[in-house]
Amino acid sequence: MNESTHISNPDVVLVGSGIMSATLGAMLKALQPELRVQLYEMTDELAQEASFGWHNAGTGHAGICELSYTPNYGPDGEVDIRKAIEIFHQFEHSKQFWGYAVRSGIIKDASSFINPVPHLSFVFGQEQVDFLHSRYKQMRAHHFFKEMEYTIDRNTIRDWAPLLVAGRHETPIAATRMMHGSDVNFGALARQLVEWLGRQEGCGYATGHRVTGLTKVADTWELKVHDAKTGQTFCNQARFVFLGAGGGTLPLLQQAGVSEGKGLGGFPIGGQWLVCDKPEIVAQHTAKVYGMSPGSAPTMAVPHLDTRIIDGRKALLFGPYAKWTTKFLHKKGKPTDLPFSIRPDNLFSLIKVGLHNIPLVRYLFQQGTQSMKARMGELQKFYPDASEADWKLIDAGIRVQAIKKQDGDAGIVHFGTEVLTTADRSLSALLGASPGASVSSNIILQVVRECFGDVLKTEAGHERMKAMIPSYDVDLTLPESAPLHDRLSREAFASLGIA
Repeated sequence: MNESTHISNPDVVLVGSGIMSATLGAMLKALQPELRVQLYEMTDELAQEASFGWHNAGTGHAGICELSYTPNYGPDGEVDIRKAIEIFHQFEHSKQFWGYAVRSGIIKDASSFINPVPHLSFVFGQEQVDFLHSRYKQMRAHHFFKEMEYTIDRNTIRDWAPLLVAGRHETPIAATRMMHGSDVNFGALARQLVEWLGRQEGCGYATGHRVTGLTKVADTWELKVHDAKTGQTFCNQARFVFLGAGGGTLPLLQQAGVSEGKGLGGFPIGGQWLVCDKPEIVAQHTAKVYGMSPGSAPTMAVPHLDTRIIDGRKALLFGPYAKWTTKFLHKKGKPTDLPFSIRPDNLFSLIKVGLHNIPLVRYLFQQGTQSMKARMGELQKFYPDASEADWKLIDAGIRVQAIKKQDGDAGIVHFGTEVLTTADRSLSALLGASPGASVSSNIILQVVRECFGDVLKTEAGHERMKAMIPSYDVDLTLPESAPLHDRLSREAFASLGIA
């Protein structure tokens, strides 16, 4: 491993080694082989924050089972599925890119990061059952979801996911299922992409290196980098910088002083999971099962009971449970991160978030102070026979929600992932939280289009991108694209070993 390789004055510097930086580095090097790329990671190992295996649910988010993507009824009285179609389309880019990475040898073994796991939506109570049936009718009509199954039959649900039905009596229940779901270890994927990048000519990565300063000098970014191993600080320069540092992005963006970063704030939310690794229980459940959002909870807190496969070991995960924190990073964060991020240009936004999101604040307080018994009560809504003795509570990392002014208003909390790019296209910064990892290739494709678009216009660049993401310039949502989608999906699944 090239853990401390330094490239002086590279074309590109990537800050952070999570799935976003890793994807951008690999994609840019495959697109433009002559590029010189340097990546810096502050922790001693790669992908230890948001992309770390236990810091996310590992769901290949494709809009299949996540009811938060279809929260409302449309004007026709049926559930609005437009967001689910959009997410599914974006996830296709990730599938295709990951398949390319396996076929081209960037990744040696697909099972090291992705495994087939069916995706289910599960509801209880007549109101939720009616909602799920409407959602199913709408989704089943689109070619993306033509394989979706729906049932209210207890025996069928027991076949799909035995833990869900035990102990339930007359409560109406329903479920949908799509077999072509996936469990993804984004940390393992990111590490392999970065390690491949580090083996390429003119590229390197360095762990234990924290970017502490970012200043624009003429048409070049000057970065101050602290080496934790030697205690020394040095400078490097690059024409393009990508801040994919999770909670570490906002402080660096503020240091950069770009106009696009004015008024931005961050609202950190910690997370926790209940985890079971008892073999006789784990063996009964092979699915990712998503339920309805508990009211005031953010979309990232929608409850789900999941199969997780990390480093070849299978376990069950339930959550997430939120907790209050002022740290922006799990391993390298400090309690002062939030107060030190407050500036005159974002103070009003932060105050307004607190005043106008009382239910969210109340939810975080309730989550942070609840007992193990209360947490088990939430789990037992999914798995009625769950026993506290079989489950343990672990941390699920930290997500910093972006707060910014929008349409003249302030204090908007964005529960999602977005990329801010400067007008001169010399810096891009990742903001927000999940489920960006699942659609990382689509997000990074937008960065490439915006900041390296000239390369895509060349014949060689176009061919290389088509090799990585064959549908990058095609709208697969259209009915006439159904045959192409089916073919590309089969090819990607075959490369990834998902039957």
